[in-house]
Amino acid sequence: DWVRLTQAQFAPVPVTADFWIVPSWHEPPAGATRVIRLDPGLAFGTGTHPTTRMCLRWTARHAPVGPRVLDYGCGSGILAIGAALHGARGIEAVDIDPAAVESTSRNAQANGVTLRAGLPDLAQGVYPLVLANILATPLKVLAPLLCAHVRSGGHLVLAGILARQADELKAAYAPWLALEVSDEEDGWILMTARKS
Repeated sequence: DWVRLTQAQFAPVPVTADFWIVPSWHEPPAGATRVIRLDPGLAFGTGTHPTTRMCLRWTARHAPVGPRVLDYGCGSGILAIGAALHGARGIEAVDIDPAAVESTSRNAQANGVTLRAGLPDLAQGVYPLVLANILATPLKVLAPLLCAHVRSGGHLVLAGILARQADELKAAYAPWLALEVSDEEDGWILMTARKS
């Protein structure tokens, strides 16, 4: 019963007019041409949080996002799946939580998406797009690592940041990339950078 009660709290969520996140127990709304079918399981990432929606909106507006994508701290895999639905290939989704890796693999399969999910050491080399929706403190710690994964001309997209934390994130990333605020919703911001 508690599972049904929890599921009842999640309704379809619009990202853009035609791009929706739809829980596996709902029908997609009319007009939804791109749909992420989602069953988060034990992992974070249902699409109801502003940080998730902002990342997905960014991906939708900047598609196609290139031949390789890294979703760092993938949770349910929602950002990796969103990138795949907008044309990305060679997607790697990593998380420190094995439950998140399992959830990502299951959700990718349910959406007919091909990606590789694993622990952080799966991420190797550079990517045209690196997505990380975590929280400000781990994002600051991960700054050198995440910046090293962005290829020349590539994009870094960060979320999980409160508006008041913008300056400290800019300072943490300044040795490698110039972050700017690209979106804001309910006190949360999306920060992005392009590697020159």
